[in-house]
Amino acid sequence: MKGKLPENFYNPISIVGISLTVVAFGLIVFLFILDRFSSQSNPYMGLITFVALPAVILFGFALAFFGLWRTARKVKKGLPINRSLRVDLANPKHRTAFLMFVNGGLFFVAISAFGTYKAYEYTESVQFCGKVCHNVMKPEYTAYQNSPHARVPCTGCHIGNGATWWVRSKISGAYQVYSVLFNKYDRPIPTPVKNLRPAKETCEECHWPSHFYSEKLVDHTYYLSDEANTKFNISMLVKIGGSDHGAMQGIHAHMYLDKQISYISTDRQRQVIPYVEARGKDGKVEVYQSMESPLTDDQRKTGEKRVVDCIDCHNRPSHQYKHPEFSVNMAMTNGAIDPTLPEIKMEAVEVLEKPYKTEGEALSSIQSGVQKFYKESHPDVFEKRSKDLAVAIAQIQAIYSQNYFPEMNVSWKAYPNNLDHMHSAGCFRCHDGKHVSKSGKVISRDCQTCHTILSEVDTEGKRETSLTGVEFKHPVDIGDAWKEQLCKDCHGKQEEEPAPGK
Repeated sequence: MKGKLPENFYNPISIVGISLTVVAFGLIVFLFILDRFSSQSNPYMGLITFVALPAVILFGFALAFFGLWRTARKVKKGLPINRSLRVDLANPKHRTAFLMFVNGGLFFVAISAFGTYKAYEYTESVQFCGKVCHNVMKPEYTAYQNSPHARVPCTGCHIGNGATWWVRSKISGAYQVYSVLFNKYDRPIPTPVKNLRPAKETCEECHWPSHFYSEKLVDHTYYLSDEANTKFNISMLVKIGGSDHGAMQGIHAHMYLDKQISYISTDRQRQVIPYVEARGKDGKVEVYQSMESPLTDDQRKTGEKRVVDCIDCHNRPSHQYKHPEFSVNMAMTNGAIDPTLPEIKMEAVEVLEKPYKTEGEALSSIQSGVQKFYKESHPDVFEKRSKDLAVAIAQIQAIYSQNYFPEMNVSWKAYPNNLDHMHSAGCFRCHDGKHVSKSGKVISRDCQTCHTILSEVDTEGKRETSLTGVEFKHPVDIGDAWKEQLCKDCHGKQEEEPAPGK
């Protein structure tokens, strides 16, 4: 009977190679289906399915083609060909050859499995994610090292458990490698990440929104940009909330647990949200549209409706690029920058915000700029407090190195933080008092919805305290403008961030 493959394939070596390939492929299909429908994902299954077994397939193919080449060479030389596979273990030569083949094959598979595992392990490591593409990933890696998740591996949030998302990440990673090799990547890297794994499958492996959390006491210390660096404080309770014995309370309850919130944004960074849809547990739907820019019917039909999850508010959990006001306030509060240096708050923010082409240029210009300012404006401070000034300059340079990356066009302007409504829209993307439903309901702008200010110390040192909450008083007299405008209109972007580009 004539075979379906080329005649030279019918030799012992090629048959063994093809057999290995078929068995390994069958195992891959079986394990993939098993992992897909398993209630619990096993990360090692992905290792076997997509690392070890493919190595066996490659070995099988190599063996098959080696047998083909070897047979064709014999035919060319006119040597006799034994096309049957016969193993007689009573024959010493057959026995030796069989044992050598089995042991050699097992050894090769073991070495391949070990090698591919180490390769897998390295490609999943923080070092690989952050340092291999150093120039591209430097901003993300630096911010990650200074984040609350610095001990969580990158893959824990970006991939999670299971084989499916591991494969997706490698397919996506292949294009990223191409982009880096051929200088095709954007500067800055666009966010949000497309097709990011749902937060329920990553964030909620550690964080548990449905668990009740009591209010969190938060203290904020601010310094004005005046000569005296005038100080004022606010203490507030942030109403995190959750579910407590079936009762829904707080931030997590009203927008994540008690209702399903969906929205349509009209920009890539999801900062402009004219359409919000709230679906209650009873199935009733309330639609809120911006009075300033409501969506048309066509926009509603074609726009991407996204169901709110953790990442819509906590959009910078590990890669935060802080506003200079925030960073300088923290440094002055902690004593890293002496707040008694006149006008240090204003000067620090100013030199941080200047445009620079490289980090080296920035660090050099920060030092010379601060020194020049004090030499000209406060010569006595420049002469008598040179040590304090040197410490302040070093801290300002450190703030720059952790939050500004000019080679990649990265700073706080490129990546708004949705938990911060002072320098970006944040909560006010929806809670602006301008989203109204057909029944007349308004998405409230009341600050008490999310937090209660317990105490405020004004610029003159006077403290006002109340357990039921005190009304916020702006440290600089601007009348009622702070009630009518968004914080970011004054404290936010002074100029548009660079558009992603090559």
